[in-house]
Amino acid sequence: MTAASADMADTVALPVEQVRRLEAAAMAVLPEGTLMQRAAAGLAVVCADELKHRVGRVTGSRVVALVGSGDNGGDALYAGARLARRGARVDALLAGQRWHVRGAQALRAAGGRVHQVDDLVAAGERIAAADLVIDAILGIGGRGALREPAATLAGVAYQTEVPVVAVDLPSGVDADTGWVEGAAVHATRTVAFGVLKPGLLAGPGAALAGELTVIDIGLDLRGAAALPGSVRLMTDTVAAQAIPRPGVTDDKYSRGVLGITAGSARYPGAAILCTGAARHGAAGLIRYVGPVAAEVVRRWPDVVTSGGSPGGTGRVQCWVAGPGRGTDEEARRAVLEALASDVVVMLDADALTLLAAHDDVRAAVRTRLAPTVLTPHAGEFARLGGVPPERDRIAAVRDLAASLGAVVLLKGAATVVADPAGTTYVSNNAPAELATAGSGDVLSGLIGSLLAHGQARSERDGTTLSDSSAAELAAAAAHVHGLAGQVAAASGRPVAAADVLDALPEAVARLRAATGP
Repeated sequence: MTAASADMADTVALPVEQVRRLEAAAMAVLPEGTLMQRAAAGLAVVCADELKHRVGRVTGSRVVALVGSGDNGGDALYAGARLARRGARVDALLAGQRWHVRGAQALRAAGGRVHQVDDLVAAGERIAAADLVIDAILGIGGRGALREPAATLAGVAYQTEVPVVAVDLPSGVDADTGWVEGAAVHATRTVAFGVLKPGLLAGPGAALAGELTVIDIGLDLRGAAALPGSVRLMTDTVAAQAIPRPGVTDDKYSRGVLGITAGSARYPGAAILCTGAARHGAAGLIRYVGPVAAEVVRRWPDVVTSGGSPGGTGRVQCWVAGPGRGTDEEARRAVLEALASDVVVMLDADALTLLAAHDDVRAAVRTRLAPTVLTPHAGEFARLGGVPPERDRIAAVRDLAASLGAVVLLKGAATVVADPAGTTYVSNNAPAELATAGSGDVLSGLIGSLLAHGQARSERDGTTLSDSSAAELAAAAAHVHGLAGQVAAASGRPVAAADVLDALPEAVARLRAATGP
């Protein structure tokens, strides 16, 4: 694998159609069976590591492989043979009427045992007594819920809490969408061959995949991020690059100025949380415009208040509009004034309600030349005209972004971001503790700060911030926000939005420490 391919393997996910093409290209120049043997070797190494971690050894451990009819069943059988040769007791349970014959022969030759499942009780007892289960029932071509006896076997593994290593993806998960129709495997770890699949990153599949490991099987991934349907996974490295340390020639203006119109007499906290988070991003100066300026400055004396509306303030590189601002005529004018600017604009919360309700706001978004970033939760997403995202969050976000001509960030356990051209990012490090009032206001301020800095950098270079760059920065902010949630939740204490805000400096420090200067 080239260096470029190695970088892509665990940061880009490809749909099944693209994976099949890459596999076919590799098989055309490799001896027959090479990809399967590489996959089996990598799978066996991961399983051995899991066994050492959980029971301290491979020799004498008990491994059960749930084997279907596809190639991933062959991967598991050959991997089982490798484990058997290291002294593990390996039992393969055949979940269908067909299986990989040569793989079964290899397992038997290594001392393993192969069983057709004609007694569910006996099969369940083997699973319950195992130290590790390998899930190879369905591969990336599988569709729909698990059928019997596979559904029962997967249920036994889940109920008895046996560690499960899934082959390429948990059986029952759609590889392209992450949708789960019914019964599915709950994996402790998923070993993806060659490259990640989108269904491991978004939708219910992300919650079932456990930890992700990508095994190099020799696919040529150069240019993979540009392939149709590709999804980019946000990483610590990319997120850290979005919040660089100031340079020796920087000043507060060169780092970017963020304008915020948020908060109201009813919701002053939204403005405080939003501006507070922006201060810990990449921008050098925060301007607040809105009805609760006194409260904001009292809490954050380094925030500047300017004028009464976005149209009457000094130069900014980005506007954030909407959090807690209300939906009255004054708020609507503020949103329209922000959209009339020539800089990137981020709309959240009440601004999204105005966008959904008013044709002139929608027209202002569609006709903008600079990027517009929308950050809806599921309810707001539906009001904006997006198709229900449950079955395919990635496709739903891409469709809405294309329809509105804007970058769309759909919040959730796995945050999906897409630009109008379909460039897509996923950030999936958010803990459940982020599901709390005000957390979105913190995210808005952080996104705006990164966008303002990105716009300032572009201006310094004589370019303009593109939609794809805005999408990447928004996804990076979601990643930092997720890490801040982890920091805030680490003590075990209940987490409120203010705790996430307070954790932002530590989150940024950890990213910088992990990725170097």
